[in-house]
Amino acid sequence: MRALRVFDAVVRHGGFIAAQSELNISQPTISNHMTALEQRLGVALCQRGRQGFRLTEKGEMVYAATRRLLTAHDDFADEIGTLRGRLAGKLKIGLVDCIVTDSNSRLQKVIDLFQAQPNDVTLQMHQEFPQVLQRMVLEGELHLAVGSFPVKIQGLDYTPLYREAHGLFCGRGHCLYDVPEDKIDVKKLQDQPIVSRGYWRNDYRRSLGFNRVAAVVYQIEPQLISIMSGRYIGFLPLHYAEKWVADGELRRLGADDIMYDCIFDLLRKKGHRPTQVVEAFVQNLKTAYGI
Repeated sequence: MRALRVFDAVVRHGGFIAAQSELNISQPTISNHMTALEQRLGVALCQRGRQGFRLTEKGEMVYAATRRLLTAHDDFADEIGTLRGRLAGKLKIGLVDCIVTDSNSRLQKVIDLFQAQPNDVTLQMHQEFPQVLQRMVLEGELHLAVGSFPVKIQGLDYTPLYREAHGLFCGRGHCLYDVPEDKIDVKKLQDQPIVSRGYWRNDYRRSLGFNRVAAVVYQIEPQLISIMSGRYIGFLPLHYAEKWVADGELRRLGADDIMYDCIFDLLRKKGHRPTQVVEAFVQNLKTAYGI
């Protein structure tokens, strides 16, 4: 099992070096685990060298089986722990970034409700952008995820929780920062260089009318930094931008004429029987959100 967990980490991180920080072991030790696993299984799992890390065809098959085994192993440990009358095991949750300032987000309350129950659960929280969270839930690396998912995929269940409003902003020093509102029309805004989200589909961005993408980010904070440089305009959650607007570092453009809402969902894998730990957390979440 130890060797399989090393193999899993190496594949997820795309190589031995990148997996070191998660595993907290040296590269030679990782290499020894991998060699021992290949000898035990009798197949070559990966190719490593100057051309980088790559799974072999049989390695791909072993990795898929490894993910199923590790998920089943963790679920088994959780269920055995609950036989003692207490929730036990691990709870792995994924989140998108920059939601703590949103009054609609009640995850703090959910965690408080969950921890009020007798339990020996280790809570693991991961922050990633939407497509990565979807993959991690689908492959069993996460039990649950909460975020906005512009593109829905098969095999996952989406439960709506709340809406998040986004507006268009520029930073102090941008050419539009001091221009009166009545002198700024939509066409002028759409001609400005914009910082876009890397996980947006092109048709989604074009539906907002902006085609001059000059920078791409995958989290909200890098988007804020880009906008505050004064070189780009871009969309930000209203709750997140509020502080910098009050400080004069940001200006909202277009007011309510140029904005959009995104739905935040609870994400779960379809057809996977949840452990009692996961079910308890989901019930606390539904209580907090009134669903």
